[in-house]
Amino acid sequence: MANPHAGEVTLTLNGTAYPCKLTLGALAELEAELQTGTLIDLIDRFDTGAFSSRDVLALCVAGLRGGGWRGTSADLLTADIAGGPVGAAQAAALLLARAFTPVA
Repeated sequence: MANPHAGEVTLTLNGTAYPCKLTLGALAELEAELQTGTLIDLIDRFDTGAFSSRDVLALCVAGLRGGGWRGTSADLLTADIAGGPVGAAQAAALLLARAFTPVA
């Protein structure tokens, strides 16, 4: 089970639940993958609903990698994600929110 206070989100792929977390390394990989703007630009796209499926995929891969998953974007392209595209987008948005929410 994911710990939201540690910035974790659960993403279920092919019936298996995986922990996701945007670690510093995962965020660096995410920036390199997106190659457009900054993380603030990405956050703005999610805040305004202007995010792309590429944004969702990149965030999910980064979060999965931060949680210890060793797959690739290509692996995620063929995976059955619980909740479909909406579930993936919700997980991606939660990852961003939890990564940048201060913990008291």
